[in-house]
Amino acid sequence: MKTETHPDYQPIVFRDLASGETFLTRSTVTSDKTIELDGETYPVIDVEISSASHPFYTGKQRIMDSAGRVEKFKNRYKGFGG
Repeated sequence: MKTETHPDYQPIVFRDLASGETFLTRSTVTSDKTIELDGETYPVIDVEISSASHPFYTGKQRIMDSAGRVEKFKNRYKGFGG
């Protein structure tokens, strides 16, 4: 394997801004911001949403009435087109 061709694979923390949850993992992504976790200092990446706050994973998902929206669209634009 060639040296100096692969990015550095290191521990990093992803922090969910919506829930405050932190995830320690390994990645090639880097950050100038750091966080102290379990007595160690790691680079941190802030994310808007993760499995800790996404409605699909938390069970707070809303079911969309797609059939009603399709009918509303058809009624609104039934005079247009071919």
